[in-house]
Amino acid sequence: MILRLVMNMKKRKKIVLEDLVLDIFIYAILLVLLVVFLYPVWYTIVASFATSDEVQLRQGMMLWPKNFTTGAYKLVLENRAFMTGFRQSVLLLLGGLPINIVMTLLCGYFMAKRNMFWKKPIIAMIMFTMFFSGGMIPNYLNVKSLGLLDSLWSLILPGAISVYNAIICKTAIEAIPESLSESAHIDGANSIQVLWKIIVPLLKPTLAVLLLYYGVAHWNAWFNASLYITTEAKLPIQNILRNVLEANKKANESVAVDVFDGYADTIQYAAIVVSTFPIMCVYPFLQKYFAKGAMIGAVKG
Repeated sequence: MILRLVMNMKKRKKIVLEDLVLDIFIYAILLVLLVVFLYPVWYTIVASFATSDEVQLRQGMMLWPKNFTTGAYKLVLENRAFMTGFRQSVLLLLGGLPINIVMTLLCGYFMAKRNMFWKKPIIAMIMFTMFFSGGMIPNYLNVKSLGLLDSLWSLILPGAISVYNAIICKTAIEAIPESLSESAHIDGANSIQVLWKIIVPLLKPTLAVLLLYYGVAHWNAWFNASLYITTEAKLPIQNILRNVLEANKKANESVAVDVFDGYADTIQYAAIVVSTFPIMCVYPFLQKYFAKGAMIGAVKG
């Protein structure tokens, strides 16, 4: 009995030691990955507070600027085009997100409903658009024929709904007990009332994830604006950022050396930080919903 007890204690110590070694190994790998992924972000922030000469001459890692300056941020914030692009992106979010969420909810609610008339053919057509599209030229002609060219609506209406996000919404609705909807119908509620008073309050984690997906997509989008928007004052922030990068490239090629008053290499980093900052501020508020909402689609399809 005593011998068996001693053997068990040795096995436990061995298991604990193996777990400790494994934990140290895993944490070491995660620490390396953390540095690899975070250093480019840190470099962008540090370079935005440095001068162009320091960025050009300094070799290797840069953990902190030697000559701390906010000149690049001053140029960015005083740039009228940049502020106009910032405003256009905010308007794009304010106009696009409500439409995105409403359309996605309606589509997901339809696909999740049982015994709907012609449900399978309609879902098949919806899924078809997820894999095939008309192409860039037909999309442009469609936007032009609708009179949406050079308007923010050209960036909102063609992408009003994402089939992938609708499937996430459908999966989340299917996870809600059908008895809730049935009892509401027995009490006299119609489908719209069931959706807004029962389904929507239970979908807060999923809606938070969808808001984040759509919001990041709107904020980072630039290609459609480059096709449909012709007036510079109507361009969103990402297109203005692209113009800044192009101007910086010309400055480095000595086409316009003095265009950024000595900040040709750092103004691009300041512009990236300023354009990314609003989205980064949203993440902490949605983080508590994100993990739960994002995993819903991994459980059921």
